[in-house]
Amino acid sequence: MADFEGSVADGIARAVLNRPESLNAFSDGMRDQFIAFLLRVERDPAVRCLVLSGAGGNFMAGGDVKSFVESFALPPEDRSAFFEATCQKMNPIIMLLRRLPKPVIASVSGACAGLGVSFVLASDLAIAADDAFFSLAYSRIGTTPDGGATYFLPHAVGMKRAAELAFLSERIDASAAREYGLINRVVPAGALAEETEKLARKLADGATAAIARTKALLIQASGEDLERQLQAEAVNFAASTLSPDMSEGITAFVEKRRPVFGGR
Repeated sequence: MADFEGSVADGIARAVLNRPESLNAFSDGMRDQFIAFLLRVERDPAVRCLVLSGAGGNFMAGGDVKSFVESFALPPEDRSAFFEATCQKMNPIIMLLRRLPKPVIASVSGACAGLGVSFVLASDLAIAADDAFFSLAYSRIGTTPDGGATYFLPHAVGMKRAAELAFLSERIDASAAREYGLINRVVPAGALAEETEKLARKLADGATAAIARTKALLIQASGEDLERQLQAEAVNFAASTLSPDMSEGITAFVEKRRPVFGGR
């Protein structure tokens, strides 16, 4: 089974993160297929809207944290280089989502954590089931955010709430996510697919050339350099992986216990 499924029908492209056994944790295969599909969507004039969702009742639970354990055997310099390269390889997805001249909708159910939150933030609109929950999660494993979270979050929710979400990594439900400005709409879980389709259809049937220009203007108005921030995130994530706190965070995650951080 492919880690990612992409399809196009009636002007609407659908991108499905497809590792339900791991809550759609991000993988190399998922990344490569996702990038290829986004490039196809970008070039296809028949595509007028993109919907991003996850398979199996969850959106995406972030990176494949269990695989990080393998990095502990690497010398510090190699470990840092490995994680910086890992972040850099994922960054094109964020850039493609932002530059795509068509509206992007995140359709969120169940778990949305770490990089999953970044994908929601990078989308233009987000609709969530009332059973969805969100957590930035990075501080729980002793690392800094990636995927553009430090770029998008202050714009979406303000600096104080951004700090709260990033520092504490607490779980918030869909209602709170809407109140904060992470998402646009909350609908009953059983109606998510139908309501997502309605929204996608409305956008796809709209003045999508004007919407594309409006999207570009809104991004320009943010006044910040997303690409530069993505580079800074990769450097800082890599630096975090050399700390004892990161090793403790990952180990605690794998062992399903609360981490004991030393602040180093």
